[in-house]
Amino acid sequence: MARQPMLKFVQIARDMPDKRAADLRRQDFHEIYAEFAAAKAAEQASRCSQCGVPYCQTHCPVHNNIPDWLRLTAEGRLKEAYELSQATNTLPEICGRICPQDRLCEGNCVIEQAGHGTVTIGAVEKYLTDTAWENGWVRPIAPVRERSESVGIIGAGPGGLAAADMLRRAGVQVVIYDRHDRAGGLMTYGIPGFKLEKDVVMRRIDQLAQAGVEFVQNCDVDGDIFTAIRAEHDALIIATGVYKSRDLEMPGAGASGIERAIDYLTASNRLNFGDAVPEFDSGQLDAKGKRVVVIGGGDTAMDCVRTAIRQGAQSVKCLYRRDRVNMPGSQREVANAEEEGVIFEWLSAPRGFADTGGRVSGVMVQKMRLGAPDVSGRQSPEPIEGAEHVEDADLVIKALGFEPEDLPVLFGQPDLPVTRWGTIKAAFGSGATEMPGIYAVGDIVRGASLVVWAIRDGRDCADAILKDFDSVAAVAAE
Repeated sequence: MARQPMLKFVQIARDMPDKRAADLRRQDFHEIYAEFAAAKAAEQASRCSQCGVPYCQTHCPVHNNIPDWLRLTAEGRLKEAYELSQATNTLPEICGRICPQDRLCEGNCVIEQAGHGTVTIGAVEKYLTDTAWENGWVRPIAPVRERSESVGIIGAGPGGLAAADMLRRAGVQVVIYDRHDRAGGLMTYGIPGFKLEKDVVMRRIDQLAQAGVEFVQNCDVDGDIFTAIRAEHDALIIATGVYKSRDLEMPGAGASGIERAIDYLTASNRLNFGDAVPEFDSGQLDAKGKRVVVIGGGDTAMDCVRTAIRQGAQSVKCLYRRDRVNMPGSQREVANAEEEGVIFEWLSAPRGFADTGGRVSGVMVQKMRLGAPDVSGRQSPEPIEGAEHVEDADLVIKALGFEPEDLPVLFGQPDLPVTRWGTIKAAFGSGATEMPGIYAVGDIVRGASLVVWAIRDGRDCADAILKDFDSVAAVAAE
């Protein structure tokens, strides 16, 4: 081993794991990136500059100690590197696969700013945790002592799972209530297998179940169920995520063949689980042989276009009202989609739909240009007069983002505090709401966001609940 294993970013170029050829990966839903070999992981980790101000760490929502576990990887101390990486992250192998590293840790890497190409942080994180599972380094959750307190969690997505993990390790009794037949939320039914294979999610859920976390599936929480759950537990965490799809109100929007992204992706993921999916079998949510148009520019839109390619669509186009630089989705995902045959129509917005006999036959497209910045600082798109055309389509998928459901009404809790956007009002850092014993985490507080932020919220909330339990116990003991 070299005496100085780090600071090799000048001699060694950035390198990603091998990516399967586009013509091969279009044929299945397997992940597109291969694993690093040990030597390659060590080589790429050695490029870290070990800078005094690690922007990668500060821009990671869970504040992973990235420079230190990169150094341990470069030195071949993989078990120690894994243990350090998982100390701050409940789901590191999932974040290594689906975090937008180009916007977070890697996008803020110091050597990237210096023009040497960022360290491949996400690929190393994925490699470490996959290696840990293969070698039995991922230990079962075994509380030192059992506690009498119990916590109910509504929602089995990343926020709920992260909170459950932390609480169960502390010995708290945990029950998770979820509307679906499998836990994982959008990690299970929203994100396609080519980005996140489902056995990766299921083994974490199995780990929690083996540790004693109880899962109550197919549970649509209404007012009566909410009241019963609240009475059953010492604290309750709302981690429902946001599932209400934004819609388009414009001419022809009611035509058949115009579908929501969540329905389309859920059907595809269920099919890959081996479930019976009547909407797919009927052709409603099957893109095979169709001219597909996806409306939107976020990561959900990227998931839809790449899924349509794998289903054998005749053509796949993505309409986005801003340009490539201003799109919210991952640039890496755009590049992958283009390699696989997706065509992007930038500065294009729908203004209606054409139909034949009530079935969509095209999208009426308005060409746009970027004008003055909006309140977020991004340039606002504005229409170009006379620049319109019809994009032929047999299947249109709306990937316009998600909004919160009306939880005060759904849960029969008019006192549940919400913002004007419908998200739950909760204290920063703890998730505590104004209702005693009720907490909220993840997208239902932040709005549609990233898995890693939900993990951060779930961990912080669990820590706050444990402190509250300890405070109550201390008062009782006096």
